[in-house]
Formats: sequence, structure tokens, C-alpha cells
Amino acid sequence: MAPVTRAPSVILGLCSYTHDSSAALLVGGELVGFVEEERLSGQKHTKAYPARAVAWLLGRSGLTAADVDAVAYNFRPTHYLAESPAALRLALSPRTRDRALPRARGFALVAARTQRRIRLIGRQFPTARVAPVLHHRAHQLTAFAASGWNEAAVLVIDSLGERQTTTIARGHDTLRPRTRTLEAVNDPASLGYVYGAVTEHLGWRRGDEEGTVMALAALGDPARFRHLFAHAVRTTATGFRIDPAYFPPRTLLPRSPRTTRRFIAETCPARHPDEPLTDLHRDVAAALQERTEQVLLHLARRTRVLTGSRRLCVGGGVATNCVGIGRIIEAGIFDEVFVPPAPGDAGTAIGAALAVHVDGRSPRTVAGVARTCYLGPSYEDQSLDLTPWPGLHQKPPGIDTAEFLADQLAHGTIVGLFQGAIEAGPRALGNRSILASPLEPGVVERLNATVKFREPFRPFAPMIPAERAGEFFTLGQQAPYMSMASGVTNMAREHVPAIVHANGTSRLQTVTKAQNPFMHAVLTAFGRRTGVPVLINTSLNVKGKPICGTPEMALDCLANSGLDALLLEGRWITK
Repeated sequence: MAPVTRAPSVILGLCSYTHDSSAALLVGGELVGFVEEERLSGQKHTKAYPARAVAWLLGRSGLTAADVDAVAYNFRPTHYLAESPAALRLALSPRTRDRALPRARGFALVAARTQRRIRLIGRQFPTARVAPVLHHRAHQLTAFAASGWNEAAVLVIDSLGERQTTTIARGHDTLRPRTRTLEAVNDPASLGYVYGAVTEHLGWRRGDEEGTVMALAALGDPARFRHLFAHAVRTTATGFRIDPAYFPPRTLLPRSPRTTRRFIAETCPARHPDEPLTDLHRDVAAALQERTEQVLLHLARRTRVLTGSRRLCVGGGVATNCVGIGRIIEAGIFDEVFVPPAPGDAGTAIGAALAVHVDGRSPRTVAGVARTCYLGPSYEDQSLDLTPWPGLHQKPPGIDTAEFLADQLAHGTIVGLFQGAIEAGPRALGNRSILASPLEPGVVERLNATVKFREPFRPFAPMIPAERAGEFFTLGQQAPYMSMASGVTNMAREHVPAIVHANGTSRLQTVTKAQNPFMHAVLTAFGRRTGVPVLINTSLNVKGKPICGTPEMALDCLANSGLDALLLEGRWITK
């Protein structure tokens, strides 16, 4: 008789050794927590093993490494290896011949490296089974399970997951979430690869500053390079393909160019980060963004046809392109669109853990994943010592804290807010935020120049009580995780133009009382004072630094930026 295999009860999900390291913990099917390592280490986009995140998760649950039954890793090495012989087909074309052998070698090396990483993880948890999970499956499960829907289409678009760059799937069952992939687009056809390549060409960090290019696009004219990008990224009946004349196939080897001489000749030379921006750069960004939106709409329509679903979940790094997501919503292809709070690779720690839980046929249903974003550590009971920051001073607010903060904001104070658990994902959602009144003259310029230290064309996102959103925004659905750009109403244009970007949109966050009671109260109180229940909300950090996860990081941010004050767990701290 075969031994009975016990379903794993304690499952640790990991994103590690690539970028945006993170960890998630499922115990008996319930998500105990999730946090990105950068929020605890201070190293933005760190690829290090998430030791701090794992220690917090295990400590919170009263567990040790020996109690972990399974570790779910968000990549499967054998699927990289499968691309190695397939890469040799590039030798058949003179346009890609020089990439064939380097690509075969690069994918083989990454397969071996990923296998070594899995063994390394196994040494950290000697009694656990380490389970590699297909990358896009992890993305799919993260997006679908977070939606809370019982059935939905799932579209994942990123740069690369083993071989896949785009997958269309159908998700079902809220309690035991599963996805079934119906169609896939494989590398070298990759929308994320193209967007990253152009981001780098325009002088910003690939894998970090694509949002800057998206913001710059609103200032350019796509017509100049529309023809080029239409040829470079061509739609097909089942997806899209990339013309290697402009973007050569990736090799996964260091220092391999991502754009060709032809692309440079037909656009502009690569820009150094210190060079001034020109209309050429703006127009390249505009054409890239326009083509990205067109391909996203094409993929969304294909997803609707294949799945027949009326609701759509979107995941992967390209899902952070909030303007593209807004276009899908505006097109009315689906009744509702959902993007999880952590759609990028960090969030796959959750999806990988879910995959192992479901595959283990556990009788326990999944809990704690749907419609939640405040999943990391909190510091509500920690004592505060300002000795390392002699220029900072503390005093109690003295009255109702939400009313006090609303009053400060109404008088033009720019405030950092640090409360409760750390948010999941790249957006500040009211627990690690910088807040400001959109009614203050010059507030955008001041925030960019003296608080965030970033490009002057970067917009700022508004937050609003969900029940008032229709007065200012045309999105027509909730946007709890600041992942969708919306058109604005005349009221918004007249009363809060500071939150309207050059393309006429805003990346809004709708806030319900159930989601974040304190922020809902602040917004309501601010609305009573000013007549406008809208605040600017940007992440509690400066350019190049991660969102502040710890009190120490938040105090450093206050001390070294143009912030006026910090509300840290009910303590009012000023300079």
C-alpha cells in the first residue's frame, strides 16, 4: 500500500534572486501575510533572499523554518531549458542569426542558475519540499484569487516568465482558486521587453522607471513614430509579434543590446540620464505608449473571445501600465476589470503558494487573499526614540486624529502618513503615503522638486471616498489599488486640476470605509472643510528609495526631504 501523502499545511511562497524579492505565508490555506523585502531592507527592487520578510512571517505565526512543509518558488527551471534548443531556429534568418547561439546559451545558463537557487532555498528549509511553480501560473493565481470572483478571465502580460510573455486563462472557484491557460504568447514576442528596452534607451532604469516613460508619453506626439512602432510590434490573430529589425531577440546574457542600429537611426540616439529631454524623446515615449495600449486592447478582446467571461483580471508587470488598463475599461470589453495590488513579480510569492496549496488537494479553503492589500508588518505598539534625529520633534495631535490631519492638509501642510500594516505592491494606499491638498497653488511642482526629488512632468494620483468618485471621475468602477487611469469630469477639471495629467486622466484610488477607515475619515473631513473630498496621495519615499516600511525609514524620509510633518502611528512629528 502506498504511503498517504499529507497535504502541506504551512506553505512559504518566495520571489527571490531575480528582482523585487518577497515572501508570503499560507497556513492551513489562510494568507498570514505578505511583504516585499525592500520595505524592510531599504534596498529598492532587491533580488536578495528575503530573509527579513521570511523572519517576520514565521515570527508572526510562532513558527520556525522546521515547521514549513513546502516552499513554493515562482519559476520552473526546466521550462527555461526547453527554450535553449528552440533558440537555434533563429539561425535560419539572417536578421536573427547572430542571436541564436547566445540565446541558446543564455537560456541554458538561467535554467541551471534557477535550479541552483532552488537547491539553495532547500538548504534553508531542510524538512520542506521546494516546489517550482510556472511563473505565469503564479501571476494568474495572484490576480484571480485577489479578485474574490468565482469566475473570470485572466490576462497576464510581462517581460518573461520562463518562455511565456503573455497568457490568457480562465479562473474559477473562489475557495480553491484554479486557472486554466487557453493560449500563450512566447518570447521573443514580449510587450514588457519592448517597453523596458525603450525605457532604457530614453535614459531611465529598465524594470523600475517604465512609469516615468508612461508619464512622459502624455507630453509627446505619437504621430512621428506611429508607423515605426506599428511595424515593430505587429498584432496577429492570436496575439502579437516583435520585428527583430528593431528589437533583437533577448539572450538573457549581460550587455546584450535590446535595440538595433535601425531603431536608433529611425528614432534618436540613446539618451544619457543627465541629458535634457527633447521633443524627440517625448514623441518616442508617446508612440510606444500608444502602441502598447493598442496591443493591450487587442489582447483584451482576444481574451473575451476565448473565455466568454464578463470580468477580467490582469496581472504581470505590464499590468502596472495604468493608462493601458484604463483604456481596456473605457472600451467596455468587460463589465469589470481587476488588477491586484501586487501585479508584478513580487506578488507571485502569493500565487506560487496558492498553486502548491491547491495542488496538494488540501481540504482547507483559501482565505485572506481576496480584496485585501494591507498584508505586511505593522508597528502600532513600538516605542519611539527620536534621538538619532535631533532635528525632529514630537507632539500628540490633541484632538480626533483624522480631523487634525484633515485640518493640517487643508492649511497646505504636506504630510507623511505611516499607519498600520505595510501595503502590498508598488502603490501607497493610505498606510505609507505622502498626502497633500490638491487645492494648494504649485503643489505638484513643490512635491516633485522638494519632496520626491523627481522629474517635473510626473503626475500625482488622487484618492477619494468611493461613494463620491462619480462626481470627479468617469471610470465607472472601483479602483481600490490605484492601478487604473480614469477620465475626469468637468468638476475635477475646474476644482482640482492639479490631479489631472496632460493626457486628461488621473490614476485614482477609491477608498471605502471598510478598506481603510482612517483614510476614509480623513477624506470626508477634508471634504467638509474644503468642499472637495480629494487628496493627493503619493508613496512615502523619495526617488530611488523604496516605500518606507519601517518607522526608521519614515523618519529618515521626513528628515531628508521637503516633507513638513509625519503622522506616525498617531504621533505628530515635525522638524
